[in-house]
Amino acid sequence: MDVRDWAGGIRFSAFTGIMLGLVVLAVFVLVPTAGTYLAQRQQVAALEHSVQLTTDEVAALEEQKKRWADPAYVTSQARARLYYVRPGEVVYLVDDDLPASSIPPEQAPVSDEVTETRSDWMAQLLRSVTASGTAQTATDAPG
Repeated sequence: MDVRDWAGGIRFSAFTGIMLGLVVLAVFVLVPTAGTYLAQRQQVAALEHSVQLTTDEVAALEEQKKRWADPAYVTSQARARLYYVRPGEVVYLVDDDLPASSIPPEQAPVSDEVTETRSDWMAQLLRSVTASGTAQTATDAPG
C-alpha cells in the first residue's frame, strides 16, 4: 500500500479542523495550569511536613517543660550539671579516673624523668635574631 494513497484518503472537514484547533488550544491552556497545580501540591506537602516537624518539636519541648516542673528533676540536674551539693555533703571530683591502658598514645607522657637542657635559651634566641637580621636575602637566579 502506498502512503500517498493512504494520505489522499484522509479528508478534513471544517468541523474536524475546528475540533483539532480546540484540542490544541485546550492543551496550551491546561498544561501551565496543571503545572501550577502540581507545584502548589508539592508546596502544600512540604508545608504540612514542616508543620508536623514543628508540632513534634513543640511536644518535645512541652515534655521537657513538664520535667523541669518536677523539683526532683531540677535537683538532679543542678547536682549533675552545676555540682551543687546539700549542706554537709562532701563531694569528690575524680580527675583522670581512666586506667593507664585506655589513655591514647598521643596523651601519654613522653618520659618519666625530667631532663634539663645544657644550653642557654636566651643566648640562642639572641644569636638567632642576629643571624636572621644579617643574612643576605635570596635573589632569583638569572635565566
